Amino acid sequence: MRIGILGVGNIGATLTQRLSAAGHDVKVANSRGPETIPDAVFSSGGRAVHAHETGADVDALIISVPFAKTPDIRPVVDQLPAGAVLLDTSNYYPQRDGHIGEVDDGQVESRWVQEQLGGRPLVKAWNAITTGSFTRYASAPGSVGRIAVPVAADSDADRSVGMSLVEQTGFDGFDAGTLDQSWRQQPGAPSYCTDLTRDELATALDAADPARSPRRRDLLLKVITELMQDVDPGRRAESRADVIVELNRLIYGS
Repeated sequence: MRIGILGVGNIGATLTQRLSAAGHDVKVANSRGPETIPDAVFSSGGRAVHAHETGADVDALIISVPFAKTPDIRPVVDQLPAGAVLLDTSNYYPQRDGHIGEVDDGQVESRWVQEQLGGRPLVKAWNAITTGSFTRYASAPGSVGRIAVPVAADSDADRSVGMSLVEQTGFDGFDAGTLDQSWRQQPGAPSYCTDLTRDELATALDAADPARSPRRRDLLLKVITELMQDVDPGRRAESRADVIVELNRLIYGS
């Protein structure tokens, strides 16, 4: 496939490496220009382009940008060919993003994203795994304990593409239903960043509570903020990676 990736944070960079290694023709961009993307991002292939080029002549575009920046990328999405699949990895946190536009705790995040991007069909994928787990815990199909990643979309065909790409990045792609059901993989839900197997993920998605999830999301952020206050800034990312999944399991799954 010809794949564009917009955003070169930890998730976007790892996607570039994994999907290039899987044989896809990958081009990637950030908001600052191709010359600012580290060479290590392209260790398995791929190439850097300008942001406005990522949506042209691709079979799929993966957007991995901060949630608040979603409206800004509409011109890129408008360039997509009619049959291209649009995939989104973002998550909404009120304390970080503010109450953007119409987003509130009663709305499915992915529907808001879809509205900002002109109503184009959307696949929600790779949002429910931490950057640490995504980087470290990829494994081969059939491996014991392989982590499953939920994929939601209204189109069965688009969801199948998303699940296939998730598989190629080292995780079980799990059919999480339509976009209206994607609230079950948003922050605060039992499936969110808890490193579950396929069977465990099915149970977690069924256990999701739309009223409870926002409260648990906000509680976890308070806990993380408190814990990180006394951690040396140089070790903060490492410390988060060590504790975040266990805290998610404790707070989101209880």
